[in-house]
Amino acid sequence: MSTAAAVDAWLAVLAEQRRQSPHTVANYRRDLQRLCELAGDTELGRLQTHHIRRFVAQLHARGLSGRSLARLLSSWRGFFAWLGNDDVVWANPCEGVRAPKSPRHLLNALAVDETSRLLQAEEAEDDIFAVRDTAMFELFYSSGLRLAELAALDCDALDTARHDGEIRVVGKRAKARLVPVGRQACAALVAWAAVRDTLAAAGEPALFVGRLGRRLGHRAIQLRLAERAVRQGLPQHVHPHMLRHSFASHVLQSSGDLRAVQEMLGHASIASTQVYTHLDFQHLAKVYDAAHPRAKAK
Repeated sequence: MSTAAAVDAWLAVLAEQRRQSPHTVANYRRDLQRLCELAGDTELGRLQTHHIRRFVAQLHARGLSGRSLARLLSSWRGFFAWLGNDDVVWANPCEGVRAPKSPRHLLNALAVDETSRLLQAEEAEDDIFAVRDTAMFELFYSSGLRLAELAALDCDALDTARHDGEIRVVGKRAKARLVPVGRQACAALVAWAAVRDTLAAAGEPALFVGRLGRRLGHRAIQLRLAERAVRQGLPQHVHPHMLRHSFASHVLQSSGDLRAVQEMLGHASIASTQVYTHLDFQHLAKVYDAAHPRAKAK
């Protein structure tokens, strides 16, 4: 099997068997194309650990961060593991190779009062687009959804939110989960349901639609949220994932239940959720600095 054929076959496995999203498959393709460029005339089956270490060092010297290199290694490692199952390679050359560490950046989350200001009713709340936006952003914060999860919601999710206080979302790798929906988000969704049909095109299943009556795209949602944050006087740029971070941080501060936050966010590993413990500690540190007599600046 040629290198190009092997790459295409592996990407097909990711898309069809492992049900990875098109965006993820495209990332894998770029990662493997970079591996082929670095390998040059060397066949992939002949690559050894010292080759991979050299590739990582070269990319790091070009400015790639440790996080980006870790993702590359993960892509390459999975590809070689699959080749090994078919006896194309005898050993995985990526095993034991680690990316250099990068400084850990804390996630940006809104304070509770900032979130309340963002979600409070606007003067033009009778406008159909304002009603839609309020429903979207209340649901974002109430349930900690990813942008792709919210954009993919269909109308059949409305009944779930209205009657049970839960909504069914499909996350990464097509994994479905039930997430809670708060009282204010339910009320906003009911208000949007009452006017949605005046905007939606015939037969359109999407819960949130744009001016043309079709499913609202990711970029449009990002722009509407950023514009609303400016109108509401928030000092920083607000993006959809910031509402997800805020949801997780605020729930964790109130409950301390990391496992529950993991389930609601749809994280496969608790390690992905533990970053919010750092946010929680940052909040506590600010309170300490402001209140403790020994911490106050002279």
